[in-house]
Amino acid sequence: MVRLSGPDARKIAAPLLRLKHDLEPGRAVFGELVDPCGAGTPARENAELCSAGRTNASSPTPAERIDEVVVTYFAKPHSYTTDDVIEISTHGSPVVLRHVIELCIAGGARLADPGEFTMRAFLNGRIDLTQAEAVRDLIDSQTLYQAKVAAQQLEGALSRRLQPIKQKLVELIAQLEAGIDFAEDDVSVMPDQAILDRIGAIRAPLQELLASFAYGKIVHEGLTLAIVGRPNVGKSSLFNRLVERERAIVTATPGTTRDLVSETVAIGGIPVKLVDTAGIREALDEAESIGVQKSMEALADADLVLVVLDASQQRTGEDEELLHQTKSRPFIVVENKCDLRVGKIPTSPNFGENRGTHIPVWTSALTGEGIAELRAQILRHIAGEAGVQGESGFLTNVRHEGLIKDSLAALDAGKTGVAGKIPHEMLLLDLYNGLRPLDAITGATTTDDILNLIFSTFCIGK
Repeated sequence: MVRLSGPDARKIAAPLLRLKHDLEPGRAVFGELVDPCGAGTPARENAELCSAGRTNASSPTPAERIDEVVVTYFAKPHSYTTDDVIEISTHGSPVVLRHVIELCIAGGARLADPGEFTMRAFLNGRIDLTQAEAVRDLIDSQTLYQAKVAAQQLEGALSRRLQPIKQKLVELIAQLEAGIDFAEDDVSVMPDQAILDRIGAIRAPLQELLASFAYGKIVHEGLTLAIVGRPNVGKSSLFNRLVERERAIVTATPGTTRDLVSETVAIGGIPVKLVDTAGIREALDEAESIGVQKSMEALADADLVLVVLDASQQRTGEDEELLHQTKSRPFIVVENKCDLRVGKIPTSPNFGENRGTHIPVWTSALTGEGIAELRAQILRHIAGEAGVQGESGFLTNVRHEGLIKDSLAALDAGKTGVAGKIPHEMLLLDLYNGLRPLDAITGATTTDDILNLIFSTFCIGK
C-alpha cells in the first residue's frame, strides 16, 4: 500500500488512477493503476511531459494499466493524520510500489520521514504522546498479548488512568492560586491538613501506577530464563520441550552442551528468552570449563532461573551447591525425569536451610508430564513479582516510569513544605513540578486551563 497525506493528496493521486466510481470519504473504490507517462518512461525525468499530457486533450500521453487496485479516501479531519489521506492498495509487487512512489514524487509529493505520519497525528491533536508510543509498541509486538496491551494504550488507557489524577492536582493548584491572588474576593486559604489530604489522594493512585511498571516492563521487554543444573539431568530435553522443537542437541553422554543455546518463546503472551546452559560441575577440559563459566554468567544475568534436578537419583552435593549459588536469584526447582522415579512423589521436599521449603515442579521432558504446570509456575512467578494487572493502563515504558517518579518526588517535597509551614507561593512551585512530568506523558496543561478552572469554580468578579 502507498499512502499519501496532505492537502494535495487527491490532486497527486488522480492522474495515476482509473476508477470505477468517484472517490467518497471513508469508502474503498476498485479501479486501475495507470502510468500517465507511458510504459517504461522514467517518471522523475519526465514530470513536465506527463503533466502536459494530463491536461492537453489534443495530444494526450497514453496511459497504460499497471495493476488493479483498491483506493480508499479519508477526508480531513477524519483520518489518521487529520489531513486528506489517499491509500492505494496494490497486489504488492515491489516494482509496482516503487513506480507508484516515483509517480507520486513526480507529481509533487515527497517521501515521509520515519514516523512522520504518527508525528503529524500527534501535532494535529489526533493522539497524545502515550498513544504515539503505543503505535511503536504495537509494531514491535512479538506476541498477541503484547499487541493487545499496545492496542489498549493506543486507545488511551494510560491517559484515561492519569487524567483524573492530573485533574485533582490541577484543582489543588487552582484553589491555592485563587487563595493567593483573590484573597480580597473572600476566597479562603486552604488549611494545611486539607492540603496534605489532597496531596495524599493524588499520590496514592500515582504510587499504584508506578508499582505496575514491574509487570509492564516484563510484558514490554520479556523475561530471560536460564536453565541450569549438573550434566545429564535433562536440561536440553526440557529446553526443547518448552521451545516445542529439537533446538538443542540431546545425547546420553554427560556434558553435550558446551555453549549457551537460546530461543524466545511466548508463555502466556509474555516473550520468554530461554537459555540452555552447559552442565555445572568440575570441568574435565578447557572447553567445558569455558561452558561452565558461561553458565554461571547466564545464571547471574537471568530474570528467572530453572534449577533442574534428576528426580530418578538422590540429590548430590553438586545439586546442593547449585541451589546455594542460586539463592540470590528468583528460581524454580524442576525435578526432571519423574517418569523414572521409583516411589511416590513427595509434595513438599526441603532444599536446604538457606532457602527453606521449596515445592518443585515435577516434569518429564521425555513424556511431557508436568510441562504445562511448569509454564504455569513461570507465569505465577511473573504475577508474584509484580502482581497480576487486571486493570488496563499500566506502565510499560521506562520514560513514563521516570516521569511518574519525578512527579511523586515533587509531591513529597510539597508535603515536606506544608509540614515546614512554607508560604503557599513556594508550595505551588512543588505542585507545578509534580504536574509537569504528568504533562510530559499525556500533554501539556496550559495556564488557560488553570485560569478557567479558577473562574468556573469560584465566583470571582461576578
